[in-house]
Amino acid sequence: MTDTPLKGLRIVVTRPRAQAFSLAQGIEAAGGIPLILPLLEIAATEINQDFSERLHALPDANFVIFISPNAVRFGLEALRRAGVVFSPSIQIAAVGQGTVRALREAGCRVALVPETQFDSEGLLALPALQQIDGQRMIIVRGEGGRELLAEVLRARGARVDYLECYARRPATFDGASLLAEHPDVLTVTSSEALDVLWDGLDDAARAAILDVPLLVIHPRIAARAHQHGWRNVQTTAAGDDGLLAGLIAWAAREN
Repeated sequence: MTDTPLKGLRIVVTRPRAQAFSLAQGIEAAGGIPLILPLLEIAATEINQDFSERLHALPDANFVIFISPNAVRFGLEALRRAGVVFSPSIQIAAVGQGTVRALREAGCRVALVPETQFDSEGLLALPALQQIDGQRMIIVRGEGGRELLAEVLRARGARVDYLECYARRPATFDGASLLAEHPDVLTVTSSEALDVLWDGLDDAARAAILDVPLLVIHPRIAARAHQHGWRNVQTTAAGDDGLLAGLIAWAAREN
C-alpha cells in the first residue's frame, strides 16, 4: 500500500484558520495538496456583566460541558483572566474527541465523553447524565448553536446555563478563485460553514461546485448539503483523524 494515498489530490480545508493546520498537515503527509479556505472566523466574546457572572458561577456547577475545541480555547482563557479555577468536584464533559484532546492538552481531566457518537445525542446517552434532577450544568460554547443539549438536560431536571465565550462570523472568500484551483474534493465540518460557502457563490459557481465531491463529519451536514443539491456527499468519522481516514478511503475508491 502506498504511503501517499492522497498523492496529487487538491483538497479544500474549510476549518477556521487556527484549526486548519492539523488537517492540512495530515493531507500533506499523505501526498495531498491542502487548499486552505476558512469559511468562518472565530473571535472571543466581549466580557460583559452577564458573561462575568456566568463565568464566576462555574465553580458551583456539577458539570461543565465543552462543546468544541474553540470552547476550550476561549473558555479556559476567560477563566484564566478572571482568576476562576475549577473545583475538584466538578465533572468536565466534552462532546467530541477533538475537544477531549484540547482539554487534556490544557491539563484538564475529562470525566465524560461519548463512546461512539460524538455529538449532543451521544453525550446525552451516557449513564451519568440520566439522573441529574437539581444538578447545575454549564455549557461552554460559541454564540448560538443547537439547543438540544440544554433542552434535554433541563427536561431531566437540571439547571442549565450557557457560557458563550466565542463568536463565529462568516469569512469572505472568492468563489471564482476557489474553482480556479480545480479542487478534487471539499471538506466541511459544520452546517454553518457549508451555508457560508453556498451563500458566497454565484449561480454559475454553485452549479460547478455541486459536482465536486464533499466530505463532511456529521449526517446533519450531509443532509444540509443534499438540500443544496450536492450530488456526491460522504460522511466520515468526526474530527481531523476521521476526515483524513475518510479522504484516504474516498481516494482508494476513486482509484
